[in-house]
Amino acid sequence: MKLRVGYEMIYEFPQPTPMIMVLGVHFTRASDVIVPDFLTVTPAVPISPYRDMFGNWCSRIIAPQGRVRLFADGIVRDLGVPDVAHPDAIQHAVEDLPPDTLVYLLGSRYCETDRLSDIAWKLFENTPPGWARVQAICDYVHHHIAFNYQHARATRTAYEAYQEGQGVCRDYAHLAVAFCRCMNIPARYCTGYLGDMGTPQPWGVGDFAGWFEAYLGGKWHTFDPRNNVPRLGRVLIAQGRDAADVPITQTFGPNNLVSFKVWTDEIVEQGEEAAVAAR
Repeated sequence: MKLRVGYEMIYEFPQPTPMIMVLGVHFTRASDVIVPDFLTVTPAVPISPYRDMFGNWCSRIIAPQGRVRLFADGIVRDLGVPDVAHPDAIQHAVEDLPPDTLVYLLGSRYCETDRLSDIAWKLFENTPPGWARVQAICDYVHHHIAFNYQHARATRTAYEAYQEGQGVCRDYAHLAVAFCRCMNIPARYCTGYLGDMGTPQPWGVGDFAGWFEAYLGGKWHTFDPRNNVPRLGRVLIAQGRDAADVPITQTFGPNNLVSFKVWTDEIVEQGEEAAVAAR
């Protein structure tokens, strides 16, 4: 199937302000891009791209004083199948892990393995290692945290999500990532688009989504403790240790987010060009 993905964010800046954005479809999906989701900034300013330490494409601008619009609208080809499960995927001994996975065993800004280690071992010590253990972690987190946009908090850590029992998708992902790391399973945070296709209507307002990947059986696998069922239309934007590594936008000065819209829609009958133009 074909997915239309994009966003519109409008900010107010009291002064010229440096800004970093991690917003483009991840390079691992480059061959699926039909219409590129190029970032456009209004009013127009120079955009400087670069890759971060995790390989994500990032963009830098100096946002001018006043109202600034960030916009992209693209089309991505997708297999149209749910997330794939690999229940036979094994858990590796730490000494057998590839060097580039080891950073995803360590504590990070939002995933305090030191505070959660004893809790994780009490909860999951008797679960079978490998896929079943990660799924048990997802099952626990899915039921332990109540989804609540009204109580979203940018500073909430995995330990605080465990203590408070509420949060949004990034909090589910952070807690599951931290538990996996405590159990010696490399886990990394992911952000991207996630469509509502295949779920009951009415659908909620569009948003970016947070999930995670665990390293099992020699490769990275997708897990989503917020939804905890295989989903369609997942399009990766960025990966990192936690949300601190992959903020959608990072501003270096005061600002006000005036408007925020995200879409991930299946294109059924419209032509690609018409679908983009319709926005």
